[in-house]
Amino acid sequence: MSSTYDAIIIGAGQAGPFLAQRLAGVGKRVAIIERKLFGGTCVNTGCTPTKTMIASAHAAHMVRRGAEFGVVNNGSASIDMRLVKSRKDAISGQSRTEVESWLRGMTNCTVYQGHARFESSKEVSVGLERLSADRIFINVGGRAVTPQMPGIEGVPYLTNSSIMDVDFLPRHLIIIGGGYIGVEFAQMYRRFGSEVTIIETASRLARREDEDVSTAIQGILEHEGINVRVNATCIGFSRRGEDVLAQVDCASGDPEVNGSHVLLAVGRRPNTDDLGLPEAGVAVDERGYILVDDELRTSAPGIWALGDCNGKGAFTHTAFNDAEIVAANLLDNDPRKVSDRITAYALYIDPPLGRAGSTEEEVRRTGRRALIGRRSMMNVGRAVEKGETQGFMKIIVDAQTHKILGAAILGTGGDEAIHSILDVMYAGAPYTVIQRAVHIHPTVSELIPTMLGELQPLSDSAGAPELAAGAQSEGQFAGVRVSRGVGG
Repeated sequence: MSSTYDAIIIGAGQAGPFLAQRLAGVGKRVAIIERKLFGGTCVNTGCTPTKTMIASAHAAHMVRRGAEFGVVNNGSASIDMRLVKSRKDAISGQSRTEVESWLRGMTNCTVYQGHARFESSKEVSVGLERLSADRIFINVGGRAVTPQMPGIEGVPYLTNSSIMDVDFLPRHLIIIGGGYIGVEFAQMYRRFGSEVTIIETASRLARREDEDVSTAIQGILEHEGINVRVNATCIGFSRRGEDVLAQVDCASGDPEVNGSHVLLAVGRRPNTDDLGLPEAGVAVDERGYILVDDELRTSAPGIWALGDCNGKGAFTHTAFNDAEIVAANLLDNDPRKVSDRITAYALYIDPPLGRAGSTEEEVRRTGRRALIGRRSMMNVGRAVEKGETQGFMKIIVDAQTHKILGAAILGTGGDEAIHSILDVMYAGAPYTVIQRAVHIHPTVSELIPTMLGELQPLSDSAGAPELAAGAQSEGQFAGVRVSRGVGG
């Protein structure tokens, strides 16, 4: 059976449904194809379920800390992982159901369930169905990478997807990979009560961040009792009874880690290897990511790629923005480009990391004249009041134009406070707009203007390890905005 549409969308992740709504809303006949779970990675195995579990882990953590706040308890928390999973499943399931219902009830939109495969640049098959359209949009997402490590095939392992089905507490969770997925699960399961070891091949965790940020992240995790093994250059696996042995070739520490379960968190790959892309003339790079231009057009006329499969962001917010860019260019006569987007994301450990723009290391490599401001969270009144003084914030600005180049806020509320900086960056305004703003007290954001009033030449401030450790700066008082005379 064959059907003709104005547009075909392959994948119902974050970009697909929004784009379907925009196209259907102007009268286009749209077919959207989903082979598994509506909502994509974010709703099913990414943001929604993991942040729901992180919230449960945070609740347990705060129960244990109750005495610090004058809340009398026995200092322990009993974790029922079946209830944790049930809460996660309910919230994730509700989101998935809402996406599917939205699409199925959408005027001018037909939903197909099954595996899509290109037959040509204008035709896609779904089972026995043959669909054709002049415009096709690929939104197929990605999946966890399984690395080729000695012995991996002989041990049971989890990925960020399969661990969503776990309803018990691992005795000792060995996490391979110290990136964002790895460190989030490490803190989460440690707070649930597991012993946790992170094994990372690089010299530090979260290696895309500046070294001071990475150092602070490792300190936060180790403070909670998480074992961190970096420089692990030769990782292998074997079994000892019911346990898993992970071989670690590190400069120091035991050569083996004895654990009960393994979580692989070493990266992701795009779901592009079974779409028949060569039949459509769609080019990919050596890792399988679909090559796109600044407006997300592929090498094949009439075909676009959005979301994780194009390698342009790998975040829910960038996938959604991909759909906004495509819709604006096709429907609104509003030229938009991927290169207009400023890098921004968060790492949801506790306290979280909010990031915007370039890192300090990236700015240094350009050789441009820049200024930098730093502040320990110990000198942020809101953090002191909440008992959350780990971390620091820093911001880098161009010395000539005074435009903000990048910022990192590792501390309580950092994932929200970063947006006041990000919005000014999008406006192309100088940092003085924030510096002269009057922010609400007591908040984390109110110390951003203070930090901007204490900028120093970037070349004179390399390192600043005392801030990474959360130390209090000399001559300042925790929680007091000394430069503005505002008390806590």
